[in-house]
Amino acid sequence: MAFTTGASATDISQDSANNIRDTLNHLLPKDIAKRAPVTVTPAGSRYEIGYDFSKLLAQFKKTDFDIKGLKPFKIFATPQDNGLWDLEGNNNLNVTGHFIGPDKKRSDFTYSVADMVFNSVFDPAISYFRSGDFRAKELKFISSTDTEVIKASFGNMIYKLTSAESVTAGRLDFAADGKMSTFVEQVSGKEMPPIQISAGSLDFDTKVKGVAAKDLKEMVLFVLDHVEQKHLTKESETKFKDMLGKAFPLLSSLEETIRLNNLAVTSAVGSGGAKSFGYHFTVDGPSNATRVGVAIDAGGLTLDSVLVPEGYTAFLPQALDIQFGVPGMDFAALGDEFMKTDFTTSTGDSRMAGQQAAAKLFPGGILKVDFPKVSAESSVYNIEVSGEMEGRVDTQKDYRVNASIVARDYDKTIAAVQELAKSNPDLNNASFGLMMIKGFAKADPDGAQRWDVAVASDGSVSVNGQQIKGPDAPATDEAAPSDQTKP
Repeated sequence: MAFTTGASATDISQDSANNIRDTLNHLLPKDIAKRAPVTVTPAGSRYEIGYDFSKLLAQFKKTDFDIKGLKPFKIFATPQDNGLWDLEGNNNLNVTGHFIGPDKKRSDFTYSVADMVFNSVFDPAISYFRSGDFRAKELKFISSTDTEVIKASFGNMIYKLTSAESVTAGRLDFAADGKMSTFVEQVSGKEMPPIQISAGSLDFDTKVKGVAAKDLKEMVLFVLDHVEQKHLTKESETKFKDMLGKAFPLLSSLEETIRLNNLAVTSAVGSGGAKSFGYHFTVDGPSNATRVGVAIDAGGLTLDSVLVPEGYTAFLPQALDIQFGVPGMDFAALGDEFMKTDFTTSTGDSRMAGQQAAAKLFPGGILKVDFPKVSAESSVYNIEVSGEMEGRVDTQKDYRVNASIVARDYDKTIAAVQELAKSNPDLNNASFGLMMIKGFAKADPDGAQRWDVAVASDGSVSVNGQQIKGPDAPATDEAAPSDQTKP
């Protein structure tokens, strides 16, 4: 934020350095800024920026918080003729310390990073990086109390950032990806057996499109300048709402993926893991019909534990895939309603207006949830569920569900339960129940068994078009809901 566009190597001077220094310190809380933890000095064709973290932490009492080995970080900034800045740094960290928590207990910690190297391009117009390569080696962390010890480490970390002009004028698309290798976390304590979580690597990938970067910068600066005000003046409110109007929607889409490879968990009661474990998050669609989606999958699942009775191992899933989302969210209406908020009044009135704005997020007060795929697979079953449900946000009674349940190798599942029932007679009822359920199924062309289940808003339930439960009895003080009216 302190850098200016249009600077060049010929502009390097102590006055410019002082201006950058003062601006960077100004962005900090006042009680910290007065200690001037940021220093800036000319260094040939670039500036050397120093961050003295010990001054940032000087406000804490040493009895409550103390840290040793903290050295100033250095960053070198070189202005380019195109208005951008090249930033680079090469630092390391090796600190020890302690703090007293809210429970008045002491925690000691050690944190170290062998190398932190980065080269990046900074854009003053958005106060953010346009690109960058960031690397770190041998990250280690230890935290201990009188009852527990936690140790964690990563081998190496690589992070890469890129950006490009968006299809929407004046906006930017960002993409980032990276990898962390050899993750290990160990937890032990007086009242718990030791447990270790490890992964061969952690990969991540993020894409954000249509970001209103310049408008977001102006909003952040505005908030920082007015953070100590209880409410805004009419003039400031008009300015702030003008910024909001330009910034909405803040982005057009977001996609994030995180994947752990060769995940393993080891403890006194057994061990388990997954060859891969993934998490996927998306935000996409027009601003008046946005879908937020989440997906979690795991493959190569294993579990070897005394907690699993003999004979039940085959029923543990070897693969999972869970996908669900909330479609049709109207962020455009949310923004329009939020613009009606009176920021010149008390916090309570603004909070109520914010709640009213949030209510506009779900058109007609209807919350919809879709689940394109929820599946589990083992050596004796393969089941998949897909569908959608919807209901009002102001009640838990009025809802609908439409789902399809598909079971492959269903006869193998029944046979496995029957075999297990030979040593556990209580499972005979489960075996009988599975056969009864099969009677309601219809066969797909590939031989899979399918149940199309519909739960109506009146409480009635049908399977493959056959009603198996009638409508709920209406309450004495209200009429029964009709399927002709959406919940």
